[in-house]
Amino acid sequence: MSELESGALKDLPLEELVACHECDLLMRRQHLEPGHKAACPRCGYELEAHRLHMVKRCLALVITALLLYIPANFLPIMHITILGQTSTDTVWGGVQGLYSSDMKGVGLLVFLCSMVIPLAKLLCQLFVLLTVQLGVGRQLGMLLHRGYHHLREWGMLEVYFMGILVSIVKLMDLAELHVGVGMACFIALLFAQVWLEVTMSDHQIWHALSEEADDAGH
Repeated sequence: MSELESGALKDLPLEELVACHECDLLMRRQHLEPGHKAACPRCGYELEAHRLHMVKRCLALVITALLLYIPANFLPIMHITILGQTSTDTVWGGVQGLYSSDMKGVGLLVFLCSMVIPLAKLLCQLFVLLTVQLGVGRQLGMLLHRGYHHLREWGMLEVYFMGILVSIVKLMDLAELHVGVGMACFIALLFAQVWLEVTMSDHQIWHALSEEADDAGH
């Protein structure tokens, strides 16, 4: 990206300009070759990236995450044995326990942030990627992509995972713990979502949805 003098701004259309999200530096947008990315010359923030086979890679990741969603939330995360009594914990069981123990507000918040919103994000991403891949329903795709960006701040799987780790550390000296299959699925789901967000290039998605280039995401 090339930095602009303030007097040159009025002569350029908006689609040829880009502003850094971190330091607000205004620059001229330049064409990116496949496999390249553009960084802000002032702060180094990644402005745009043209990733190879982005749509296909992201579709594989989002389908993987959706397949992991059910086992991650409903299979046992860990088995706890205290004084000879064994209990099994799941994410859904934790939500039910909070809701039924005079903590309905906390239970609803955990339900939304750890189950509903992550699923809604994945479904939005799936539809957007299919829209780009198939070239249909682009107006709805743009609406869902905006919705996905609003939901990003509320999906807190990593916070829930940190809570699980803290609980395991605190219970290690008090009980016998055995990690369940649900824990492996939950960690895999978390990594799939993080990898998906890193791989999914907003520049390519918006470019394809706005019909500036039919092959922007391929």
